[in-house]
Amino acid sequence: MRPYYSKKRLSIIRAMAPRTYLLALISLGILCGCSVTSRLEPYKQTDAVLGEDDRVVILPRRHHASHEAERSFVDCVSNGLAQGNEGLGVHISTVFEDRLYPWFEPSTAPLSIDDFSELLKKPGVHEQVRLSKVRFIIWLDGSTDRVASGGAISCAASPFGAGCMGLAWWEDDARYDATIWDIRDLSSAGTIYADYNGRSVVPALIIPIPLIARPQAQACRGLTEQLKQFLTTPGGYEPGPELSAN
Repeated sequence: MRPYYSKKRLSIIRAMAPRTYLLALISLGILCGCSVTSRLEPYKQTDAVLGEDDRVVILPRRHHASHEAERSFVDCVSNGLAQGNEGLGVHISTVFEDRLYPWFEPSTAPLSIDDFSELLKKPGVHEQVRLSKVRFIIWLDGSTDRVASGGAISCAASPFGAGCMGLAWWEDDARYDATIWDIRDLSSAGTIYADYNGRSVVPALIIPIPLIARPQAQACRGLTEQLKQFLTTPGGYEPGPELSAN
């Protein structure tokens, strides 16, 4: 038997239905919140490690502007490697580029270890590299891009107050490659691939509540930890696990 509802009660139910649906949608957004999933793929093909007086320099790959690693990301990884009780010797990237100007400009920078070997034959280049004490060059390539978005939030004001309702979300993907050159042995030491995908959510019920994922910041931390292991572990280097952080 179907329950009996008065016309007045039915009108109330119909009026509340959209609000109930919206409230459920916003509650789901709050429960899901922001999240970041990650994947790290390190590969090392040498037993070489940083010596006590050796340094490493982090440089952005800039031969194609569409996927140029941001200077802020390069600085984040550089600072992460240098900080802490077990910090490594890190050469300031801009100083290294100035020492070897114009050979590390976008149009002239070596694209392979063989190109770098040829570069060392040019007058003064080998001496400047020796004075810098740099053992490893780490090339960072990649970027953080918006890959998806959806939802909507509407706001309104009246004599009785103002408020917003709705749900908006977006996804950012931080993909970076670190290519490590051993410039003492003139060999490619290996690579580390990092892919961090983050979803941000902004549910709004009267006021927006931003739940922001920061995949680029987590990519910096994850890549920095992998690089520390890479540069200080001579043998038995194992790839890092596939990680997931919420």
